[in-house]
Amino acid sequence: MPAVEKTDPDGVDFGWVMQVTFVTTILAGSPIVAAASIWTTLPTWTERAMFAVRVGAVVWILTATAVYLYARYRR
Repeated sequence: MPAVEKTDPDGVDFGWVMQVTFVTTILAGSPIVAAASIWTTLPTWTERAMFAVRVGAVVWILTATAVYLYARYRR
């Protein structure tokens, strides 16, 4: 039978924070980027990609901060 690895981190479990941030950013960030792009003129694919990166970065940092603070609060 294979061994099951377990961890008991001291403080905040940053692996959990990264996983939850990734999933939450994709689930919440995609509609936010799509909604924000409605009022923006994006004629080329380069402009569309750069817009998605800029808005997605803001969504990611806000999500990561919120998830970290939640994990710290719950710990």
